[in-house]
Amino acid sequence: MTSASRLQPDAAAPRLRVAIVGPDGLPHVTAEAGRLATLLAAVGHEARLMLSADGEPEGRPADADLVVVLGGDGSILRAARWMGYEQVPVLGVNLGRLGFLADVPREVAGEALAEIAAGRFRLVDHLMFETEVLRDDAVVHRELGLNETSILAGPPFSMIEIRLDVDGEPATTYRADGLIVSTPIGSTAYNLSAGGPIVRKDLDAFVFTPLNPHTLTNRTVVDSASRTYGIVVPNPNSGSACVVDGRVVAALRPGDRIRVRRAAPRFTLVETGRHGYYRTLREKLAWGGGPRAAEAARPRGDSR
Repeated sequence: MTSASRLQPDAAAPRLRVAIVGPDGLPHVTAEAGRLATLLAAVGHEARLMLSADGEPEGRPADADLVVVLGGDGSILRAARWMGYEQVPVLGVNLGRLGFLADVPREVAGEALAEIAAGRFRLVDHLMFETEVLRDDAVVHRELGLNETSILAGPPFSMIEIRLDVDGEPATTYRADGLIVSTPIGSTAYNLSAGGPIVRKDLDAFVFTPLNPHTLTNRTVVDSASRTYGIVVPNPNSGSACVVDGRVVAALRPGDRIRVRRAAPRFTLVETGRHGYYRTLREKLAWGGGPRAAEAARPRGDSR
């Protein structure tokens, strides 16, 4: 499910409808939004500023051809949640520190917009998912996500038992501090920090990474996004929770069931010629350059 965006590769767009979103509390966001709006208006495009304190404006970009997200990867996640089941192609302009998703530096954002208007870009679709929490066979919470669903043990921070089934068939039982169910686009987020693999972000798959498993043979599993995954925590801790893209969506009770499956909408990133998947990995992870490249990749002022 997507909006009626007129954005098409290899086709010039004499007049684009662009929504510019982001958290107006972040440094430089308001100034950058105004700069880009002025650039767009000067060449005949329509720019609508939709900044908000939490990065999720009141309205919807239903008539927009492009959403420009200012900030970092967190801003991208909030924008995806805000658009919901009516996704619009996104250009992420990085005003943060790392930026796997918001990977266009603000210094070249104007050039990227010109490339898009000229039709010189790619649309890359990415998997989104639905997480449902069922209690007594009734859905008590449903959440659309982009990065991951996490089942976290929480206080008092003892291990929990997590049962996983695939299309109704028992798969495995983890004893661990939690379980991450990640999309490929989320594989470079919480999943990567937990020791999970990097999965090319335009694949249709889920990545299952246990957190500190008691059994060392419990390793990450990658499986098809065409399946439905069920998760049960028979005896959760008092603080156990289901978390989607960094937000707690439900405190878990005994007998609760979590269902994760592919969602109908696709999250679409706009890529111009200056950047691509492996270039982003090389630049953000300092691949192949050794300690000097890693040092150069650190944000200024970061002495770690």
